[in-house]
Parts: sequence; C-alpha cells; structure tokens
Amino acid sequence: MSAGDIRFAGYAAIFDRVDRGGDVVRAGAFGAIDAAGVPLLWQHGPGSVIGRIETAREDGRGLRVIGRVSQRTAAGREAAAALKAGALDGLSFGYRVREARGARPRELLGLELVEVSLVTHPMQDLARVIGVEG
Repeated sequence: MSAGDIRFAGYAAIFDRVDRGGDVVRAGAFGAIDAAGVPLLWQHGPGSVIGRIETAREDGRGLRVIGRVSQRTAAGREAAAALKAGALDGLSFGYRVREARGARPRELLGLELVEVSLVTHPMQDLARVIGVEG
C-alpha cells in the first residue's frame, strides 16, 4: 500500500433489492470479475479516477469489493478524508447490461462491471462501505 492510501471494503451491489432506478440485481449477474481492470471513481465521474478495485466478487449478500483510494489527486484526498471521518459510506457501480428481463422492476441477470464509485447517495440504499483502514 502506498503511503497515504486508504483501503476499504464494502458492497457495491446488494442482491434482490429494488434500487431507486427500478432495477434489481440478481445473484450470478456479475459472474467472474477481473478486478484488475476496474477503476475506482469519485461520484461516477469518468475523469475522477481516485484509485482501484483490488477484489470484486459475489457472495451471498451481493457484490463485495475491496478498494484502495489514492491521495495523489484532489478528488482522492477528498474521498479519503470523507471515508476516514465516516462522512461518506456510499458505494455504487457502473455497468453494461448483458441480460435483463422485465420492466419495473427490471431484473439484471447478466452484467459487465465497468467501474465502482464512492458516492454520497447510492442508488441501492444498502450499498455501503463496511470497513476502512489506513
């Protein structure tokens, strides 16, 4: 871990719960994930890469992630400070739909994980950081 990095664990998605957009992620939707290619963003900003996802895998609850926030950028420093202070604990993810069915709620059955973000207001209320170190 680089000096000043903050590491966290949490859930970017929770299975079988309808989110604010009317979608529900089903177990198995993510399949095998190569976390090495998944950036960590600040508030879903494509120009605000604040770190990286070290691991991302499904468990019985949802998509569990471990990420590392770098403090090399202003956004990274802001995110790290908010995490350490307990002022921010929302997680979210960007994705491409491979398979879905229905409309309201739309069941997401196959997804390509594009990014994970630390956010103020997650679409899924239970998608939260559960631990911080550093």
